Amino acid sequence: MILNRDFQISIKYKIDKRLFVAESENQHFSLKLLSEGEENRLRLNIVPKQKMELVAFDVRYKYTYEEASVVFANGYQSWTMSREYGKHDRQHGLRGLSKGGPARIFAQTSGDYFFKSYPKTAGVFHGYSYSYVRTGDYVNLFGSLLERTGWTIFNFDLNYGRLKIEKDTEGLTIDGEYALFDVISYSGAYDEVFDAYFADANVNKPRVPHLAGYTSWYNYKQKINEDIILRDLKGLATVGGAADIFQIDDGWETMVGDWAIDAEKFPQGLKSVVDKIHDEKYLAGLWLAPFSAQFKADVAAKHPEWIVRDAKGRKLVAGFAWMGFYALDFYIPECAEHIKQRFKEVFSWGFDMVKLDFLYSVCMQPRYGKTRGQIMCEAMDFLRECCGDKLILGCGVPLAPAFGKVDFCRVSCDAELSFKDKFYVKTTNQEVISTRNAINNNIFRRHLDGRAFTNDPDVFFLRNENAKYTREQKELLAKINSLFGNLLFVSDDIGTYDEYQRKILLKTYKKSEAKVLLAEYVDANLIKTVYSKNGKNYRLILNVETGECSQKEL
Repeated sequence: MILNRDFQISIKYKIDKRLFVAESENQHFSLKLLSEGEENRLRLNIVPKQKMELVAFDVRYKYTYEEASVVFANGYQSWTMSREYGKHDRQHGLRGLSKGGPARIFAQTSGDYFFKSYPKTAGVFHGYSYSYVRTGDYVNLFGSLLERTGWTIFNFDLNYGRLKIEKDTEGLTIDGEYALFDVISYSGAYDEVFDAYFADANVNKPRVPHLAGYTSWYNYKQKINEDIILRDLKGLATVGGAADIFQIDDGWETMVGDWAIDAEKFPQGLKSVVDKIHDEKYLAGLWLAPFSAQFKADVAAKHPEWIVRDAKGRKLVAGFAWMGFYALDFYIPECAEHIKQRFKEVFSWGFDMVKLDFLYSVCMQPRYGKTRGQIMCEAMDFLRECCGDKLILGCGVPLAPAFGKVDFCRVSCDAELSFKDKFYVKTTNQEVISTRNAINNNIFRRHLDGRAFTNDPDVFFLRNENAKYTREQKELLAKINSLFGNLLFVSDDIGTYDEYQRKILLKTYKKSEAKVLLAEYVDANLIKTVYSKNGKNYRLILNVETGECSQKEL
């Protein structure tokens, strides 16, 4: 397929509030193709002849899919389901009770459900910023080099042989030339096309290719205190140099958005805790959600003007965590300064890394004439400015704006405390907590590790309490995290481990020398992975429903 020709356009726009629909240039605008002679690239600008509001724009192609072709659809943000789909598969949006009523208000916040529809038809899929079509060993990758003007959405229709490349232009008003697309395609082997894409995207390789250690969230949630943290630090210290980092997650603060230390939980503050972490030769990490403010936070009460508003001027609900939260608008100078000062305090306590969570919330609502993609890109620029050369772990973030901006990034939803999905997983959104979905994403977003950042596959569990996993399920999750990711965390008190648990931990903490050659679904619950290690090839068949797996040397 040739990207820079043989396409049709579709555009919707408003002039003086009047809606126009067109399929070619007209008296209101012209198009400028900047990729003449580059058959595998589409660089397309729009030149308005008067001020206009862009409502929608896409280019459409005919595309030949083989019967065996599968499509990788990159989900909207870190947590969103991202996998290879075949012609008979369906990409789900909101499901069950979450599709209507009060539940939708919260369920829709973390995804693209505000502005993107999910057809009920099998064989129709969409992905963000990059996606590919794979037929056997042959991969045709489509990647955007321009998300700062709006999300580039790749729409695949395997039933009718169509490819539509769409630009999310909601909220955009232009009166001068505007860059719509810079999309490039690559054909070849899996690793070959991703190497080429990230080279053209000019993304620097991550500074830290591997870390292993501890994070507090998946054992205690917000119920942490100084005693628990120091006890678990002592437990991690029993493995010495096998670990690199100790991270304090959510629960240290009085309120999300205010970021004052909870003095009842940490009477000595956090600097003394960081000093003890450093005494053990570990990096110290801290969790924050810099654009979030709980409904009950002081910052929300004292500065309602800092809260992002919806199109009707109402406070925008950004999620259901902490009984509900708003998004803070970093474009407001006073709000930006508030966020900067919080980072200054955190780094004055000695932290080396910050885990920045729920980042998607900042770009839910287009505003100030900026699209969602532009807002997210500028938000990531702002966070890197706030953090200087400190390490950043991104989470809950649309991925392309994080390329080269964060050192580590979550590529999946949270793992659940049980291997089996909770009953509500199939009745809510595609960002819901699920170990099955986490395993899926870690496998099918493996191409990002070492290219865009270092992949965070979320935690694995080895403890015997407060986690419902069989021994086989624990070993499988540890193996998958090690094979497909390079930021490896547990939330266990390692000081209570027996010999078996310690052996699995030390094995998992080591950087894997395996190279993944292939991963694909062979039925609804089975994923086949082929990898090489020490000159030998292995086939791993895993069941994402039960956690059973088998491995065979090839």
